[in-house]
Amino acid sequence: MYFSILQAPRCKIHTLSSAWWDTLQSFGWGSGKGSGVRLLSCNSYGVETGPARRWSRTVTSETEGRNKTSSSKQSSIRQKILDGSVTTSTKFNASKAEIGQAQNIQHWNVQQTIAEKKVLASLVTIIVFDIETTGFSRVNERIIEIALQDLHGGKNSTFQTLVNPGRHVPNHHVHGITTHMVSRPDVPRMEDLIPILLAYVRSRQKPGGNVVFVAHNGRTFDVPFLINEFSRCSIEIPSDWLFVDTLALARELRKSEGSKAPKLSVKGLREHFGIQLIDSAHRAMSNVHSLSLILQRLTFDLRIPVSGLVERSFSASDLINSKKKS
Repeated sequence: MYFSILQAPRCKIHTLSSAWWDTLQSFGWGSGKGSGVRLLSCNSYGVETGPARRWSRTVTSETEGRNKTSSSKQSSIRQKILDGSVTTSTKFNASKAEIGQAQNIQHWNVQQTIAEKKVLASLVTIIVFDIETTGFSRVNERIIEIALQDLHGGKNSTFQTLVNPGRHVPNHHVHGITTHMVSRPDVPRMEDLIPILLAYVRSRQKPGGNVVFVAHNGRTFDVPFLINEFSRCSIEIPSDWLFVDTLALARELRKSEGSKAPKLSVKGLREHFGIQLIDSAHRAMSNVHSLSLILQRLTFDLRIPVSGLVERSFSASDLINSKKKS
């Protein structure tokens, strides 16, 4: 049977990825205020922003007037610190005790932010995926191959299979997949594959956490294909599946690097980062291997931690709803 759940890949991506994520998290890099992160029902502040950081920049101590500060004024100052209403224009007399209290608040907020990011990272499962299809139409064409790689690594960290679309494959010159290859009796149809795919993802998912699927040009190609295939089989994509498009990350890098920016295709990014091609460039697992390494380089250069990926993610329902509005 061609369908397979493979062992760890030859290029040891899982070892590099695990070490990379751990190193990145240790820096506590953040991307500013989050927009209601789906995984944790809180708005986390980055280390370089938020009430605590504003306090450390704006407090002015005038020691000669500290004995004249009334108790009611001290209470008002403390309330401003706690509710985050201190701004860059604020100037007031502060006692040593109040400055010490503010420093404690700052330290506590920074420690809380780091702890929240670590909890977030520990709950997220990041899976890079790619598909091959019979054509470009998200509605009329079908998936003929799918491959996934859990960046956490370990046993059974990859998943790859051909898919029988029940029709002729007209574009075999693109990916090398022929009608004969997908028509064999041991190749599953999508309605048979989806329950196996769901079981595989559940086996990799951390209890109480979300799965973040990463694909290049995923918003306009891979994810719409998945949505249509699931819908055709009368199965909903789980609500705790989130998606990140590395094309958007590549565009961020282009803005930051200017003339040194890479081309936006997988091939262009692979060449820019010096990543060696494994197997055919137009087979799903080969693209997954490349994209796993590209993701590491993109997020490292852009200083995007796991929480930043979650903040940039979208759900299947987001795409469905946006399509209805348009």
